[in-house]
Amino acid sequence: MNNNTPLERSTVIAVMMTSFLTTFIGSSTNLALPSIGRDFHSSALVLSWIVTGFILASAAFLLPMGRLADLVGRRKIFLVGAVFFTIFTFLCAVSWSNKSIILFRVLQGIAGSMIYATAMALLTSVIPAQRRGKAMGLAVTATYIGLSLGPVAGGAMCYHLGWRSIFYFTALVGFMVTVFIMVRLKGEWVGAEGETFDFTGSFFYMTGVVAVLYGISTISSEPWAPYVLITGLVLMTGFVIYELKTTHPLLHIKLFTENVSFAFSNLAAMINYSATFAIGFLLSLYLQIILGYSAQAAGLILLAQPIVMASFSSYAGALSDRIEPRIVASWGMALSALGLFNFIFLSSSTPVWLIVPNLTLVGLGFALFSSPNTNAIMGSVEEKFYGVASSSVATMRMIGMATSMAVVTLLISLYVGDVGLNRTHSVELLKSFKMAFTVCSILCFGGVFASLARGNIRASVSGGDKKL
Repeated sequence: MNNNTPLERSTVIAVMMTSFLTTFIGSSTNLALPSIGRDFHSSALVLSWIVTGFILASAAFLLPMGRLADLVGRRKIFLVGAVFFTIFTFLCAVSWSNKSIILFRVLQGIAGSMIYATAMALLTSVIPAQRRGKAMGLAVTATYIGLSLGPVAGGAMCYHLGWRSIFYFTALVGFMVTVFIMVRLKGEWVGAEGETFDFTGSFFYMTGVVAVLYGISTISSEPWAPYVLITGLVLMTGFVIYELKTTHPLLHIKLFTENVSFAFSNLAAMINYSATFAIGFLLSLYLQIILGYSAQAAGLILLAQPIVMASFSSYAGALSDRIEPRIVASWGMALSALGLFNFIFLSSSTPVWLIVPNLTLVGLGFALFSSPNTNAIMGSVEEKFYGVASSSVATMRMIGMATSMAVVTLLISLYVGDVGLNRTHSVELLKSFKMAFTVCSILCFGGVFASLARGNIRASVSGGDKKL
C-alpha cells in the first residue's frame, strides 16, 4: 500500500494511543500497589508479581507475536492485541483476590505483547525513512505521556475512587482506541508471506524465557528455583541451536551474529531497561511506605521523570535523524547511570527537593537514549525483517523490565522476606532499595559501552552494509 499523508497520520496516532495506553496502566498500577495490598492482604513479594506477571507474559509472547504478524499481517495482530488488552484490563478491575489479579495481569501481558510486537513495525512500514525518527520520537513521547499521567491521574483516582477505577478508566480508553484502529487504520502489511511459523522455536523461547526469569526471581525463596533457572538456560541454548538450523526461524540469529549495529543496539536497550524500569516500583513503595506520602502525593513527585521524557523524546528522535544514534543514546545512558547512582544514598529522611531533580536527570537520560536507539535498530535491517526487528525492540524492553523486577524481587526476598507491607519493616525495605539502585547503576554504566560499540548506523547503511 502506497504511503500517503492520511495513512501516515492515522498510523502514528494509533501507535501513539496504544503506547500511551500500555504505559499508563503500568505506571498507575505501581501507585496502586499499596492499596491493592491492603485490600487483598498482600505481601511485598506478592505485589511484585502483579507487575512481574504482566512483564513475564509480554516477554514470552513478543517474538512469537512479531513473527506471526509478519506472516498474517501486522495490522491484524495489532488490532487483536488492542481488543484483548481492553477485555483483560476490565477483568483486572473486577478481580477478587491476589491470584485473580495476577492471572488477569498475565493475560493482559499476552495481549500487550501483540501491541508491542507490531507498533514499531507498522510505523516502519508506513513512514518514510527520512521522517521515521521523528515518528518514533512521537510514539516514545506518547509512551512518556502515559508514564507522566499514570502516577498523577492514577494516584488521584486511587486516592479518591479506589484502585479499581484505574483499570476501569484504562479499559474505557482501550475501547476507544480499538474503534479508532478499526475505522482509521486501513490496509495490511505482511513481511514474510508464504513462510511457515516456527512452533518448535516458539516453545523453546517461551518456556526458556519464563523459566530463566522466574528462576532468578525466586532463587532465594523457592528450593526448586535453581533447577528452574538451569532448565531455562538449557532451553534457551536449545532455542539458539535450533534457530540456526531451521529454514524459517522465529528469530534470525544471524541478525545478531552478522549485524553489529543491530546486536549492540538491542543489547543496549536490554541493559537500559534492566537498569531503569524498577525505579517507579521502588520509589512508589519508598515514598508511600518509608516516607509516608499518600498515593496522590507520591504520584506528583514521580511525575518529574516521565514529564521530562515526554518533553525531550520527540526532539531526541529527530536529532537521531541528523546525528549518529549511538552518540545521542550513549550520552542518555550515561546520564541515567548518574541518576541511578545518586539514588543509592536515599534515606528515611531524604527531602523531596533532592529526589525530584534526580528523577529529572534520569528522565532526560532515558529520553536521549530510547527513540535514537529504536531508530538505530529499525534502520539497521531490511524491510522484510521490520516485524522481527520491531518485536526484538519490544522483547529487549520486556526482558529488561522483567530482569529489573527479578532483581528487585530477589533483593526484597533476601532483605525483607514474605511479610506484610508496612513501616514495621521499613529499615529492611530501605536496605533492599539501596542495594537495588547499586546493582542498577553498575549495570547502566556498563550499558554505555554497549551503546558505543554499535558503530555508526548511517555509514553502515550508506555503504551497502545493512545486514540481512
